[in-house]
Amino acid sequence: MINTQIKPELGKEDILKLYTKGCKKPEDFTVGIEYERLPVSSSSFKAVDYSFGISEFLRQFAKEENWDYITDDYNIIGLKQNHDTITLEPGCQIELSIKPEKTIFDIEKKIKSLNKVILPILDRLNITLLEYGVSPLTTHKNINIIPKKRYKIMAKYLWGILSDVMMRETAGIQGAFDFEDEQDAVRKFKIANKLSPFMTAMFANSPIRGGVETGYKSFRALSWLNTDNDRCGFACNLDGDFSFEDYIKAVMNSPVIFLNKDGHPVEVNGRINFAGYMNDGFEGFIPTEDDYKLQANLYFPDVRLRNFIEIRNHDCTHMPYAVLAIYKGILYGKHAMDEIEDLFKEFAGRDFAELRYNVPKNALQSRIKSYAVSDIAAEILYIAEKSLIELNTGEEKFLEPVKELTLNGLCPADIILRNWNGLWNKDIKKLIKYLKNLSRLSI
Repeated sequence: MINTQIKPELGKEDILKLYTKGCKKPEDFTVGIEYERLPVSSSSFKAVDYSFGISEFLRQFAKEENWDYITDDYNIIGLKQNHDTITLEPGCQIELSIKPEKTIFDIEKKIKSLNKVILPILDRLNITLLEYGVSPLTTHKNINIIPKKRYKIMAKYLWGILSDVMMRETAGIQGAFDFEDEQDAVRKFKIANKLSPFMTAMFANSPIRGGVETGYKSFRALSWLNTDNDRCGFACNLDGDFSFEDYIKAVMNSPVIFLNKDGHPVEVNGRINFAGYMNDGFEGFIPTEDDYKLQANLYFPDVRLRNFIEIRNHDCTHMPYAVLAIYKGILYGKHAMDEIEDLFKEFAGRDFAELRYNVPKNALQSRIKSYAVSDIAAEILYIAEKSLIELNTGEEKFLEPVKELTLNGLCPADIILRNWNGLWNKDIKKLIKYLKNLSRLSI
């Protein structure tokens, strides 16, 4: 039977409005961040389980700061206060999602304020929070999915040989940026996709996994290359025309994992895509706006279009604000997008796609056509810095830590590997100590 409590119809014009309502005047543009970190035991360095530390952390934080619980079947799976949230990724990765702000300074201030409360609670619970891209010691077979129905369905459905690694082991940094109109959104979306493999290379920070060297500088990026290609990768043809409707079509052509009806999941498990659901319904249900929002949220390209642009392809590092600063300089600068398009003019979509497959292993030592990625990355930084200086907000200061690495042809993984095979003598304790010391730079 059709559930008569839900909206009976959903048209493509309704879906289109979900994107066009994001259009803003440039003076109203903001920057947002989602910032995931890995909780490990301060003594054993193993991943911390939900039932043995993380749920208690959420309770203590909520009690001290008067935040509201986010629950799933009475299990606490996150906290919220106004527009800020602390949530858990499938393997207990702790994510801060901060209300978008006008400047990166405002975001930094909010995160530092939260850290002053978060970190002492974790210390009491013998938990260390790592700014790193993949679980350094515990692998997915020994990391339980948190008690959230959605994640259990996703874990069962998502295909790809490293989908479990992606869900349970990895942590990343995501940035969110605004657009003025559809034309501006499409331009920024394409630029962000072209930038994404270079940014993956610059911030590669996950070479040690399971206590051993993996042969990859970003094992996190590798895991995404091997997760459900029906919904991951580039969401547009980088060489052709693109529009909101093209993005909507891509979302609708991806298989439906589940629907959420009356607070309960209805498992679809890919038997139809959303376009088929729009045409024919499913088991008596007909599509609603909430159904489309869920489908779009379960679509995982490197760059995701919402009523803003969400960029998702960076390992967690001690440089979260540098990620935001590069994109802000380029996407919000007066001339920076022209300069980036000129920098990329001789590369075709296939070149960026090929690079996306090379950077997990080689990072800045990759090549795109005959060019060294490290040289292109240095140009990207130059363009971003010049633009930020023109914006006259002082935010170019956030580029300093990544400049120090990139201009020397290095990413965070290169420093780790040099030490791992040198002074540390492959000692996981020394890696953890190093990561803990680096994290103090962003606290």
